[in-house]
Amino acid sequence: MIAVPRIPDIAPLGARPAVDAPSGRPADGTGFARALDALGATLERAERAEDRFAGGRGSLQDAVYARARADVALAVATAAAGKAAQALQSILGMAI
Repeated sequence: MIAVPRIPDIAPLGARPAVDAPSGRPADGTGFARALDALGATLERAERAEDRFAGGRGSLQDAVYARARADVALAVATAAAGKAAQALQSILGMAI
């Protein structure tokens, strides 16, 4: 006969904020806003680098590098938004 261990009852631990598992920080919803702010700052840096180059105060290398970083950040954000929308559609399409 196989001994099956008893599964303990699950009880709430009290009013604790949800925690974002990878970082251990409270999941208060500001992470998305911070990500958007960082993306906007990256795009602004690229624009400033391009403006400096156009004005003769910056190098082409700096402008191209800043634009490439902004393009990659935008592509990652777009892919993440698409995956999030796809996941939400899957959840909403589940039968109850």
